[in-house]
Amino acid sequence: MGILSWTLWLPLAGAAVLAFVPSARHTAIRWWALAVSVGGFGTSLAVLARFDKSDAGFQLVEQHQWIRAFGASYKVGVDGISLWLVVLTAFLFPICVLASWNVTRNPKLFMGLLLGLETAILGVFLSMDLLLFYVFWEGMLVPMYFLIGYWGYERRVYAAVKFFLYTLFGGLVMLAGILVVGFQARSALGHVTFDYEQLSQVAFSTGIQNWLFVAFFAAFAIKIPLFPFHTWLPDAHTEAPTAGSIILAGVLLKLGGFGFLRYSLPLFPDAARDAVPWVVALALIGIVYGAIVCAMQKDLKRLIAYSSISHLGFVVLGIFVFTIQGLSGGTFQMISHGLSTGALFLLVGMLYERRHTREISDFGGLATAAPVYAGLFLIVALSSLGLPGLNGFVGEFLVILGAFARNRVWAVIAATGVIFAAVYLLWAYQRVFHGPITIEENRLIPDVTLREAVALVPLVGLIILMGLWPKPFLERMEPSLERVRARVVQQEPVASLQDASPGTGG
Repeated sequence: MGILSWTLWLPLAGAAVLAFVPSARHTAIRWWALAVSVGGFGTSLAVLARFDKSDAGFQLVEQHQWIRAFGASYKVGVDGISLWLVVLTAFLFPICVLASWNVTRNPKLFMGLLLGLETAILGVFLSMDLLLFYVFWEGMLVPMYFLIGYWGYERRVYAAVKFFLYTLFGGLVMLAGILVVGFQARSALGHVTFDYEQLSQVAFSTGIQNWLFVAFFAAFAIKIPLFPFHTWLPDAHTEAPTAGSIILAGVLLKLGGFGFLRYSLPLFPDAARDAVPWVVALALIGIVYGAIVCAMQKDLKRLIAYSSISHLGFVVLGIFVFTIQGLSGGTFQMISHGLSTGALFLLVGMLYERRHTREISDFGGLATAAPVYAGLFLIVALSSLGLPGLNGFVGEFLVILGAFARNRVWAVIAATGVIFAAVYLLWAYQRVFHGPITIEENRLIPDVTLREAVALVPLVGLIILMGLWPKPFLERMEPSLERVRARVVQQEPVASLQDASPGTGG
């Protein structure tokens, strides 16, 4: 078994072992989940160490026959697009375990679902077979549904059902598209296949591309989420437990951006080019709309949830401007957002554990009572608003730069999102942390504990590292992104449906 399979299946194997641990042994359950998730992060670092940054193609590929009749196989690999998303996923799960240390309601099931969810997410990033990709894509729904619906807050059932229905609908539409892709490829390749590398050599007709682009777009636009497909997000974020919110913000939302880069642009380049005006329009609306709605929020967690709509609008804009700066910026922004927004949800979860409220008006003057917490919150908030020297600046600057090269109006509208982010984040920070303490309970709020520091410090360290030294991250993703850009801009298919010999049809 190769290193990618170890990375992929270790969390699920750990969850299976957890089934044999007595439910009453809460401490053993927590330490086992932490050990497994740290082990998974270790294997992801091994993948990073073996990755050749000059190679634009898939690396460390493993393939085994799965369903011969449908040409489906267990095929996994990693390239510059998925590498950092795999590392990010494995990095965030130990933090989620630490953030859930105080979960007392059936911690065995909670940790088991968390580890199972990690395998499903990693599977989406590593799959090189479309059917395998779909199995992992839908496999995420079940653990996430229970994490929100069973361990969430007051309106958890409503939020869980809404999340489930939205993403299930998008996934089913995408499944129809996957089946059409596999069977349509038979005309060019002579056999049904769901192998990504073979499918990427096929040039589908423009008419078929348009339909398939819409089918895949339904799943990815809901997942990222792109305006106006975002309505499930604020409820899911607000009602999810802290670990659920970290995973949602940290990696689940990135699946949409990853899907655009991996499938929509390379497989349907003509349709992607035709879709640019309206996709960019939705991205720009999302950037401005999400930022304006943030300023109106009274709930700190809901404010951060809406900020994701704005930040991920930058990701979609960067992807669909088709410049290397935009593509690099969009991909970098996915990693940055995973760290900064994941950290924000972790910080808000800590605050809720202390005061059992997230209402901004219930706080004030916390910098006096908890100065270390206030300092860490400030660094993360500044990274989220794109302060130079922190990670958020690099991605958003590259996206705006890439958009400027295509259309200056797009860049100007996107830049307003950065200004709005400074307004709503600093205003919220001022109301929560500055001024006199007017509610006596706030005077007794304890500062960051050792366990919380262990979870927070690596996040803050990476936020600073990516802001000061983005080169190691960018140089590993750019060769693969350049290949995607060349595919969508220059069209370089090898086989064509129109050119296929009639005799090759199955």
